[in-house]
Amino acid sequence: MTEKRWLHFYPNDVVSNVTIEKKTLSDLLAESVKRFDSEISLEFYDKQWTYREVYEISERLAGCLYQQGFRKGDRLSIMMQNGPAYVFSFFGVVRLGGIVVQTNPMYVEREILYQLNDTGAEYMICSDTVYERVKRVQDETSLRKIIVVQTEEDTNIHLANEDKYLDDFLQTYQTKAPKININPIEDIAVLQYTGGTTGVSKGVMLTHQNFINQVEIVNEFLFKRFEAQQDLNRVAISFLPLFHIFGLANVCLTGFRFGYKQIILPRFEPETVLNIIKNDPPLFFFGVPTMYNALLNAPHVETYGINKIKAFFCGGSPMPFEKYLQFKKLMGKDAVLSDGYGLSEATSGTTNQPYSRVKVGSVGVPLPNTTAKIVVETDKGFEEAPIGSKGELVIKGPQVMKGYWNKPEETNVVLRDGWLHTGDIAYMDEEGYLYIVDRKKDMIIASGYNIYPREIEEVIYQIPAIKEVIVIGIPDEYRGETVKAYIALKENKIVTEDEIISFCGQYLAAYKVPKHIEFRDELPKSSVGKLLKRELRDQELKKLQARK
Repeated sequence: MTEKRWLHFYPNDVVSNVTIEKKTLSDLLAESVKRFDSEISLEFYDKQWTYREVYEISERLAGCLYQQGFRKGDRLSIMMQNGPAYVFSFFGVVRLGGIVVQTNPMYVEREILYQLNDTGAEYMICSDTVYERVKRVQDETSLRKIIVVQTEEDTNIHLANEDKYLDDFLQTYQTKAPKININPIEDIAVLQYTGGTTGVSKGVMLTHQNFINQVEIVNEFLFKRFEAQQDLNRVAISFLPLFHIFGLANVCLTGFRFGYKQIILPRFEPETVLNIIKNDPPLFFFGVPTMYNALLNAPHVETYGINKIKAFFCGGSPMPFEKYLQFKKLMGKDAVLSDGYGLSEATSGTTNQPYSRVKVGSVGVPLPNTTAKIVVETDKGFEEAPIGSKGELVIKGPQVMKGYWNKPEETNVVLRDGWLHTGDIAYMDEEGYLYIVDRKKDMIIASGYNIYPREIEEVIYQIPAIKEVIVIGIPDEYRGETVKAYIALKENKIVTEDEIISFCGQYLAAYKVPKHIEFRDELPKSSVGKLLKRELRDQELKKLQARK
């Protein structure tokens, strides 16, 4: 096993092996009330809720659900955009030992049907904007109780007799829910569904303790240094979707641990975010590369006070090197932009940059209580790769999932001897810093050569006119696969296909240079803003099938 060489570069105040108490997510909320009580926890447009009010509303909701027959182990789907109701619903469900099913509000009926049937959920709390989609599939599911949240985009829907708006549902409260015996280590709190990029989407089983471990580890490594400082504006902007593990674990739940005010936005809009930064500068900023890129491209971005933010965290995918350098110019002298790495199967975070020593291009080092290594598959099984060699990144830590819901075979493929096989190609340098090369499944094999799309994307991003780029492999009769780049240009910028290919030829071996370039106004993105290779790959396969 690789020595934990990265520990030499931990900040002096960070403990590498944190003692974490066994507790539930309801304990997390209760402790935050004891510590922060009447301080503002959530802000949504012109309304605010204190920590105590969040607790009281969640308790009331738990009581109402219990009256309706909701019991420990039952599944409740939350399907809505960011808003305070999401937080109330989440804490209300886990208070009863129930399981939150994270449902993307952009799902179409086929996807809703699959997820509800996969989980057997009998309860749902959803926004009015998705209600009619849910009703169209309800008869084909186990769903028997729907509670609807009215949004600022009120659609004037008419509820079926058995359904209720959330405000009306809370009025049915009669008595407090009883104390529920929850085993934090064994009992599931959340089913977090994977993107379904390989086969069907799978429900990641995350326990109460998985989330507690994640929150405590992240707090130790990234936030603890701010706790004693009194003159800080303890604010974070919560626009990363709460139905996504990054938004739920590292923004929302960490907020209750640290005690900052979460300014909740239903979606990421650059102008709105910049105005909040200008008027109420956050202490922390969480985003994915496309969001940082959007801010970079906003008019007069340097006038909004980004330099007042103390710490920036980037997840979802590594920040392109050129974009990192550009954004760094907007930041304050002592601020840190920290790339990290995580996945749903590990309750989000597993690595991050030490604030004391950032290495650009790396996703940092394993977090406290967490171990990582690079492995390659041989005739003898998986063996550790030499330092600097590429292989699959595997992770071991207390934030790693219990397994996939009702999928023991798939669970056994990714969880082996206590190690989570991530499916990501990476390497570790002499100091223990990790570098993500690409997804294992995204690797292009052309004429026997292994080609990593991210390397090509990093080169193309150096061209000033480029806004966004996705590189994939497409079928090629002669080479097996060949390289294609999809490109979105910045507004009023022009660059030709030949210029891009010529530029790549200066920095890449000939077999890596894109053979095809396609310009698009926008590139496809996931709900969290992550660029979607799989959608473009599916489009290419459909075109190929149509030609046959």
